[in-house]
Amino acid sequence: MTATVRVRAPATTANLGPGFDCAAAALDLWNEVEVTEGEGEADLAHLGVKAFSRLASVDGLRFVFTDGIPRERGLGSSAAVIALGLVAAAAVAGLDVSVEELLAAGIPLEGHGDNLAAALAGGVCLTWGTRIARLGDEAPAVPVALVPEATVSTAAARDALPSEVSHRDASFTAGRAALLGAALASNSPELFAEALDDRLHEPYRSAGAPLLDVIRSDPPDGALGATISGSGPTVIVWARRELVSECARELTTRFPDVQVLSLSVSPKGAHAL
Repeated sequence: MTATVRVRAPATTANLGPGFDCAAAALDLWNEVEVTEGEGEADLAHLGVKAFSRLASVDGLRFVFTDGIPRERGLGSSAAVIALGLVAAAAVAGLDVSVEELLAAGIPLEGHGDNLAAALAGGVCLTWGTRIARLGDEAPAVPVALVPEATVSTAAARDALPSEVSHRDASFTAGRAALLGAALASNSPELFAEALDDRLHEPYRSAGAPLLDVIRSDPPDGALGATISGSGPTVIVWARRELVSECARELTTRFPDVQVLSLSVSPKGAHAL
């Protein structure tokens, strides 16, 4: 390997309302890893090192991870760490692997592929199994993240989901999911605004992401809608591109105890620097 390999990977927001375990977008917020040759043993319990070891040997290597993505906030921090390990391993070993091959290698560590697909491919993605449909470099609206101090465990959020839903709720969400796919593929703000409602997971996770109901009952100027980011508690307010500054300012004023991040969809996924 070269003396040093540096890789960065983006945060992600997954589910996008009715796109449960399928739709996600990469965000311009990053984790990094630096891999060098050095003494000592790599921490095999670290998720990024585990991911690296699926593609290359960690013997004789030193890993330094830098976290810019808040942990356990629904912004895909674990997926970013896995993406770092996979892309770094491919770079160190000189492997020519596709994004879908990286996804297949990482899913056993992540458990579900939506966040990991977007972290690897960038842009806005749909995922099923180990397949990725990358729909574009941007979403139909700009994400403004409301990041509370509280944390949410992905496992706990999944435990809150019922084993069955009514036919009415399933039909409603299937229709909105189809609309979401059309909105993302056409980059249509109007369709996107109509698509961001869900009855499959968000009603059961809203207790862990209380800002969702607050925003939906009183949306800020310029907002097309709001979604729980991943498992929460972060809520993404999707703002019209021309009104994103005004929307972010209003949210900052209304929620002084919450971190408000005016972000963008990153067209780049995990990559070596």
